[in-house]
Amino acid sequence: MERIYTACLVIIGNEILSGRTQDSNLSFLGEKLNEIGIRMEEARVVPDIPERIMHTVNEVRCAFDYVFTTGGIGPTHDDITSQCVADAFDVPLILHPDAHRAMLSFYGEDQLTEARLRMAHVPQGAKLIENDISVAPGYQIENVFVLAGVPKIMQSMFSKLAPGLTGGKPMISKTLTSNAKEGDIAKDLGDIQKKYPDVDIGSYPFMGRGGTGVRIVMRSTDEGVLDQCEKAVDVVLNNYM
Repeated sequence: MERIYTACLVIIGNEILSGRTQDSNLSFLGEKLNEIGIRMEEARVVPDIPERIMHTVNEVRCAFDYVFTTGGIGPTHDDITSQCVADAFDVPLILHPDAHRAMLSFYGEDQLTEARLRMAHVPQGAKLIENDISVAPGYQIENVFVLAGVPKIMQSMFSKLAPGLTGGKPMISKTLTSNAKEGDIAKDLGDIQKKYPDVDIGSYPFMGRGGTGVRIVMRSTDEGVLDQCEKAVDVVLNNYM
């Protein structure tokens, strides 16, 4: 049986929940992980509350092959992710010598403030993830990867860790667009889904200046089965042209 590798993203920060900051990390990670053959199966947004972060990290690291966190590893008082991850693993938060040296070289002794030095602290036993943009690293501890919340920095970190990730077959996606109404095709789509249980079939209605319609997205790791499913869906949609 094909091995399926799964992932969960934990987005940390009150600014996401308040709507002040729009998250774009989920779409990036979902796409890049799929290319490796890792399925993003769940995403959670967690406030800057230590107990909530610790509980979430401990829960999801036992349920998924990979856990990624974004946000909360900066220099300010509300950047509490690293301490929470250390507490979740029941290890101390330490000043990592390699991170310390890198930041000292980047900022200089005069500019490496106590606040900036916080970003060189990681849970004991963690492996650093390089950051080519602002030097302050992310890190990995067991199957948990702690990344920056700033998209550009997060993407830089991910490019460093991606070669070390193990995945299965990537999901292949096909999309069909029609002016059919969901209510008209719902039963037929349900029947096709039963016939092709290994294909994830999603129906997404849209409305625009050109009128209304629906996009049917089909995803599977088996290209042959996906082609058969696409033909079956196409027949249904053509009935409502």
